Amino acid sequence: MSDIEIAQQATMKPIIELANEKLGIPAEHLDPYGHYKAKVSLEYVNSLTDRDDGKLILVTAISPTPAGEGKTTTTVGLGDAMNRLGKKTIMCLREPSLGPCFGMKGGAAGGGYSQVVPMEDINLHFTGDFHAIGVAHNLLSAMIDNHINHGNELGIDSRRITWKRVVDMNDRALRKITVGQGGPANGYLREDGYDIVVASEIMAILCLSTNRSDLKERLGRIIIGYKSDRVTPIYARDLKAHGAMAALLKEAIKPNLVQTLENNIAIIHGGPFANIAHGCNTVTATKTALKLADYAITEAGFGADLGAEKFIDIKCRMSGLKPSAVVLVATVRALKYHGGVKKDELNNENLEALKTGFANLERHLHNVTKNYGLPCVVCINHFTFDTDKEISLLKEKCESLGVKCVVSKHWAQGGAGAEELATEILDIVDNNEPQFSYVYDEDLPLWDKIETIATKLYGASGISASPKVTAEIKALQENYGSFPVCMAKTQMSFSTDPNAKGAPSGHTVEISEVKLANGAGFIVVIAGNMMTMPGLPKNPAAERIDITDDGVITGLF
Repeated sequence: MSDIEIAQQATMKPIIELANEKLGIPAEHLDPYGHYKAKVSLEYVNSLTDRDDGKLILVTAISPTPAGEGKTTTTVGLGDAMNRLGKKTIMCLREPSLGPCFGMKGGAAGGGYSQVVPMEDINLHFTGDFHAIGVAHNLLSAMIDNHINHGNELGIDSRRITWKRVVDMNDRALRKITVGQGGPANGYLREDGYDIVVASEIMAILCLSTNRSDLKERLGRIIIGYKSDRVTPIYARDLKAHGAMAALLKEAIKPNLVQTLENNIAIIHGGPFANIAHGCNTVTATKTALKLADYAITEAGFGADLGAEKFIDIKCRMSGLKPSAVVLVATVRALKYHGGVKKDELNNENLEALKTGFANLERHLHNVTKNYGLPCVVCINHFTFDTDKEISLLKEKCESLGVKCVVSKHWAQGGAGAEELATEILDIVDNNEPQFSYVYDEDLPLWDKIETIATKLYGASGISASPKVTAEIKALQENYGSFPVCMAKTQMSFSTDPNAKGAPSGHTVEISEVKLANGAGFIVVIAGNMMTMPGLPKNPAAERIDITDDGVITGLF
């Protein structure tokens, strides 16, 4: 059966009953969205403050490939396995974006028998959080143009507006647009553009805010552009926009509860891109899970060079979260792809390609254990075409590096197939105090932070930038030098070339653009030809998604 067929046959429990049964959450603190989704009130979240925290486990992966790695599937399977072993565990995931859902991914709610449900709702409109973020973002865009149209009392330089518009869809035609055409009645003529909602600074702000007051203050700090002197910033609070924006996010700030196929609780909340933004679910969701359960398992987007780095250097640094262990997900197929095998030949045994591709896993492993300072278990997400020789080779190579490698069959068997992985992780987190290192010190200059990430994590020899970008970094250093950096880079490679597989070394990372995300509290550093508005592929997943006359959705996976 396909993923969606498995999900549609699930026996779900009403979320209000399940939340009370599993976690003791009273019904009056849950806002149901139908029978199987609910938001948790912030009043209840705040009431948990005095409870002890559980242990935090991070799931990350090797550099993604078309062969698939299964990071979300592993997060769900591991959570189900730990609950099977009698460990009170909650999974914390990101919300899928419609853009990738209708583009490359076709869905992002796990797979096989390790899924979160209701799968169709989660992948489509869910509880409306992304809609609220997009509307709040575009309200600010509209208020900028409206302010200028009515006399521009703040002196906004229309050539130096940095705040774009957003839409939750991959639409390359909107990357560069012109607004205000049609004469004075339609405002004024200027260049503009769209980003995807998950790249919006408001998404990052929602995910890093700790309460409504913090949310509103961060929204007010957003810099929308500059005056004609090029240096005086204009803030969202100057336009008196932040109150209305916060009002639009009134419900979106509340964490969402759903369940797995095995009726265990998962919190899905927030969803910034990991190759553009910081790629982690909300701080509120993670901290709530740690108060409600003995263990919280969370995922960071894409490979450990992007998602895990930002999880540690941005999310943990800002929130005080401390992971106890890391699961590094890989597949035999993906490693053979990194070893040079074509996609249509990945099901054939190829030990030499596996040896070559292992370099990608090895670098991620080095980053996790040495640069992040965290204990790690390698999870080989099992495919039926994996051979005994390939599995033995991977185990030998991991164990030669002093790291345990576990084959997990959660896709086919659900939590039962991940019990060995769960046992290994529990052995680490129950017997060790969390110790980890940030990749760079916050007092380092911005240029040095960027260079540290490139050389330590990407294997680069250094970084470079045009005189214009170098000057912009230098200018940002004056007032924002203590901010962490959020690298926007292709997820497909350690370099800025998506076709450079394995573990390229000695390359130069070209910094093409820098952006200040003042409300979020970090500097976005764009490396190479990274787009903040993706395009659809030649054959988008949308072509396969449909609905029957009786309302059954097909084609999601």
